[in-house]
Amino acid sequence: MTGRRAGRVRLPRPADFRSPNHSPAVAARLGVWLGVAFGLCFVTGVTSHLIQHPPVWFGWPSRPVQLYRITQGVHVLAGVAAIPLLLAKLWSVYPNLFVRPRLWPPVRALAQAAERLSIFVLLAAAFFELVTGLFNVAQSYPWRFFFPAAHYAAGWVATGALVVHIGVKLPVARSALARADRRTAPPAGRRAFLGTALGAAAVAVLATAGGTVPALRRVSALAWRAGDGPQRLPVNRTAAAAGISVPPDWRLLVAWPGGRRAFSLAELNGLPQRTANLPIACVEGWSATADWTGVPIGALLAAAGAPTGRPVRVTSLEGPGRYSGSVLPAGHVDDPLSLLALRCNGEVLHPDHGYPCRIIAPNRPGVLQTKWVSRLEVLG
Repeated sequence: MTGRRAGRVRLPRPADFRSPNHSPAVAARLGVWLGVAFGLCFVTGVTSHLIQHPPVWFGWPSRPVQLYRITQGVHVLAGVAAIPLLLAKLWSVYPNLFVRPRLWPPVRALAQAAERLSIFVLLAAAFFELVTGLFNVAQSYPWRFFFPAAHYAAGWVATGALVVHIGVKLPVARSALARADRRTAPPAGRRAFLGTALGAAAVAVLATAGGTVPALRRVSALAWRAGDGPQRLPVNRTAAAAGISVPPDWRLLVAWPGGRRAFSLAELNGLPQRTANLPIACVEGWSATADWTGVPIGALLAAAGAPTGRPVRVTSLEGPGRYSGSVLPAGHVDDPLSLLALRCNGEVLHPDHGYPCRIIAPNRPGVLQTKWVSRLEVLG
């Protein structure tokens, strides 16, 4: 009997964890920071999705020209900051895993089971978002599902689970923060732990922010797509990868209800040109600015005799696929900075940047700045 008791393994209990970092005050403080990071990711992520798949009620302006660059940069950097904060949060609360569930009364047992289920869903969705998001900024996709759709759906799941979690834990968090605020000096270990978590998040952001903030590229050792490509701009999809072959008799077709006109490259170059300094801002979070020269879309439609003030469907030489075309909203069509670009940084477009011509419009995701344009269709 004595031998059996001596060999029995006792599971740890919450009382066994005596570190001041395993406290409601630490968990609440980290929860606030993590909630801000997740909130920024959710709002900017939904915004990006709506821009790319706009419902009839949604409108996205063409100005300010840097707005999408900022929102998508915030989206990715907030996700990067959330990684060390989430790990610190898990460290602060993991002793709660060893709390024995109450089986009576049934209502309390059911509430505790629902709480733990919501936490499981929240963690699963949060890790899915953060891990797949990191792979996305690296443009590596070792899975078979379509990343944007899965990432968007999981974002709603994570946010819903977070709302449930906040609703359950809000009284505990408010009480813990109120007690912590009444203290003149929290334990030194607690301050060091919170400072380390916040510092790790800041270092992670600084190490990657150069992909969005050009001034930080020299100190952002892990910045994605910060290197130069052809004409001093990064490239996501090359002409070879897209299978582009420009025919010798290439013409740009401008079509509208009741008419059409084709333009040769020489004719496009003969039209009044405009140069605009605009960013390419991609959903992966990187962005870069260039001087683009071409024909304003509105002026091109007018030269063709087509109506203006309407949306325009843009079609690429690229074969059928998710990104072989886009729709330019009417507000962007009329913006004089929306160009059918023929040159980049003073040079004829490199094939990887869309030769013979591409769309460059202000405040648009790079994925909608269609390259290798072959047709503009004015929609009714």
